[in-house]
Amino acid sequence: MELKDNQISLIIDRVLKEMNNRNLNIEISEGIFNNMDEAINAAEEAQFKLSQMSIEEREKLIVSMRKAILENSMNIASLCVKETGMGRVDHKYLKMKLVAEKTPGTEVLKTDAYTGDKGLTLVEMAPYGVIGAIAPCTNPAATIACNSIGMIASGNSVVFSPHPSAVQCSLTTIRILNKAIREAGGPENLITSIKEPSIQSTNDMINHPKVRMLVATGGPGIVKIVLSSGKKAIGAGAGNPPVVVDETADIKKAARDIIKGCTFDNNLPCIAEKEVIVVEDVYENLISEMKKDGNVYELNEEEIEKLARIVLVEKIENGKKKYTINKSYVGKDAFIILQSIGINVSKEIECLICRVDNSHPFVQEELMMPILPIVKVKSFNDALKLAVEDEHGNRHTAMIHSKNVDNLTKMARAINTTIFVKNAPSYAGIGFGGEGHTTFTIAGPTGEGLTNAATFTRKRRCVMVDSFRII
Repeated sequence: MELKDNQISLIIDRVLKEMNNRNLNIEISEGIFNNMDEAINAAEEAQFKLSQMSIEEREKLIVSMRKAILENSMNIASLCVKETGMGRVDHKYLKMKLVAEKTPGTEVLKTDAYTGDKGLTLVEMAPYGVIGAIAPCTNPAATIACNSIGMIASGNSVVFSPHPSAVQCSLTTIRILNKAIREAGGPENLITSIKEPSIQSTNDMINHPKVRMLVATGGPGIVKIVLSSGKKAIGAGAGNPPVVVDETADIKKAARDIIKGCTFDNNLPCIAEKEVIVVEDVYENLISEMKKDGNVYELNEEEIEKLARIVLVEKIENGKKKYTINKSYVGKDAFIILQSIGINVSKEIECLICRVDNSHPFVQEELMMPILPIVKVKSFNDALKLAVEDEHGNRHTAMIHSKNVDNLTKMARAINTTIFVKNAPSYAGIGFGGEGHTTFTIAGPTGEGLTNAATFTRKRRCVMVDSFRII
């Protein structure tokens, strides 16, 4: 029988697909599976093996994971930027390094003990079992690495559902971590995922009976879904962090810190400075100081209008004008964003600043781009009022630059965010240049705050009556 050209093509495609599938099946030992059932079942088996290990042995796995993250940080950072088209390689490298060095391990797992006339009671931190975790495209590798350390340190295994636009960098990170775990004597498949994640596979993970806890790092939509699952869920949602500058601030330092925070990884972190609210006495001085280093470009009114039409998508809902961000520009370099409106500048330009009213969509929408709107107000009280409004009740992150203790205290109480940074760049709030541990899952909506190994545990009480009382 003679085959036609289109039939031959179909056969070749089928053979190649089968060969690719066989090659991918080889990777199963690295934690990558064809579907969620396989991934979850493997993670369940791995978690049982982990439960037979001592905490000391568990910590050896964490040490090996940290080493692997450090050794592969630059390659992973490059892959993230190449695949997603977002952020900066140098800053993603710093985030991976931060994860390796400042993500807590087993040391945060504490046991409470109560003794008295009736004996001894222990309250211990125990694992949930298999955790289902959703990772974002903005910080894919850092989130996966950070969550993996915390979840395994607390005795769990984890099944990840990566963002479809960050699959390869996510799966590469998982493979590297699994290899490090095995080399340290741990079980295979403590961290799993599937080769082609989708909305359906994410739903399968959320609803799977063997998944006992859900962790969503992403936008409000996915957080709402996991909170509606009926399972223990941790939600790390969106933010729109404001920064207030009053007349007592060290303006030179404030200007430098704000630009550093805003431009870190091209403003992708949800903690980054998204809008600045400045009292009028220091408004011009602050803008002048921002422009001194040569990496800041100030947009004029015409350029602001042109850029708004490019980076925002306008729509009408219930007769009202609404905006969403144009995802094509999320995490892009400032000079590339400027090219979209026909302006060519040096690649050294890292931040685009603009003078706008507080109602401007650049202020009200979380852009996740190195575009920084600056609003002028008469007094600190006016600034605080707008900051609370602009944060939109996300309870995520806010910053202030001030030497007035009363103002510092007043804003901390009024804005009530999970992270509140005083006189420093926003990233000090996750331990980069500031004290305290790091995380890339900041649970504002569900209240756990900066997550760590202790967050991924359930408390169990063990009671012995009349015995082991020594007083």
